[in-house]
Amino acid sequence: MAMKDVQPGTRNEEGIAAVLGILKQTFGERFQTGQSFREQHTHTTTYLPAQLPDGVVFVESADDVKTVVKTCAAHRVPMIPFGTGSSLEGHLNAPSGGISVDFSRMNSVIEVNAEDLDCTVEPGVTREELNTYLRDTGLFFPIDPGANASIGGMTATRASGTNAVRYGTMKDNVLSLTVVTADGEEIRTAQRAKKSSAGYDLTRLYVGSEGTLGIITSVTLKLQGIPAKIGGGVCAFPSLKAACDAVIMTIQMGIPVARIELLDEMQMKACNAYSKLSYAEKPTLFLEFHGTEETVALQSEQFAEIAGECGAEEYRYTADADERAQLWKARHNAYWAGRALAPELNGLSTDVCVPISRLADCVAETQADICETGLLAPIVGHAGDGNFHVLMLFNDKQPEDLARAEAFMARLNGRALAMGGTCTGEHGVGQGKMSYLEQELHSALPVMRAIKKSLDPDNIFNPGKIFRL
Repeated sequence: MAMKDVQPGTRNEEGIAAVLGILKQTFGERFQTGQSFREQHTHTTTYLPAQLPDGVVFVESADDVKTVVKTCAAHRVPMIPFGTGSSLEGHLNAPSGGISVDFSRMNSVIEVNAEDLDCTVEPGVTREELNTYLRDTGLFFPIDPGANASIGGMTATRASGTNAVRYGTMKDNVLSLTVVTADGEEIRTAQRAKKSSAGYDLTRLYVGSEGTLGIITSVTLKLQGIPAKIGGGVCAFPSLKAACDAVIMTIQMGIPVARIELLDEMQMKACNAYSKLSYAEKPTLFLEFHGTEETVALQSEQFAEIAGECGAEEYRYTADADERAQLWKARHNAYWAGRALAPELNGLSTDVCVPISRLADCVAETQADICETGLLAPIVGHAGDGNFHVLMLFNDKQPEDLARAEAFMARLNGRALAMGGTCTGEHGVGQGKMSYLEQELHSALPVMRAIKKSLDPDNIFNPGKIFRL
């Protein structure tokens, strides 16, 4: 992240004042301007400074969203969509002020088409709520970013997570959207068919747009059948490189692992302490296999052979549901476990992603950089995708600490880009990664800006994110 990218925008004071009055009259108690409400709708789980909206509206229908958009568009006032607030790159900040549009009350499952393996939901439904709803159908939604994020937020940031190595990311699992555009009208981007050659792929355009092109009002998703058998394992290695080599060989051999997560020594120490586990504090892979009794056993055996070739010290396999639940709960709590290593410090969680063949090099060089810089920074990652996260712990009140963290961040992103990777595999750009997106896709940014200006000529949809206009 770069603090220089968190800049105040130009405020339209007259327009904001008019919109505050109109929305209060229209929505009553569903529109709030109190300090606590505004603060709750800008937190970013990071050290980036908060930039508060001027008001928060709790929408309950697509018609509510259209009303908000038409009101704000008429007065050229920004809108910032809000799901659960779990974003990490300043997506929720309001650099030019404006209105936070809270979707927590648009949380209905609209329909489930079990025969077609799809469903349509409102954007405020969380992934856990959706899977609870689907449980009796024998289906589930596989994208699992760890946080209990909203489906709308996951769509807007093109989220992925622990299951992406087998089931893909949000861009692979969204079939269609309804979106309110800058004129306050609702469009549908596609039908429910699994494939189409009809016109521009508007669905992919909005997936990952971070609320900068329109506001999502419903999402149609692919679903998967709950596997007949699920097995999991934990495998410790003598070095981070050995663990990464095992990941690379597993993927290149075509073993269809559902999850293969990497944790370095420091992260294992943190997870043991926080989640009360007793695993070896060495570079470790957490794995999960989906299929039948026979295929899961075969996949585990194939991985065990690869792990042995890479010098694995211990591989523990389990098909026990409670053991697996404990394992993945610890993985999902990795952020908080890392923060608990030094609770007096702030945390900066960032991610990069590289081609799988470069994962070992990138992780090894990053760990060496952490040691040389003297940072406290555990590493954890969705290794099957070449995607890993670094949680830097530092005192953000000390300029030298902040400068050291930002210098490390610049090297990390430069390293990933030099290896043919990306500055963010799943966190998104927001404010924190704008400088690195410029480095990564410099020649493409004029096209992105042209799309933004065409669909949002007054720059009212989440301004100050992804790139500067």
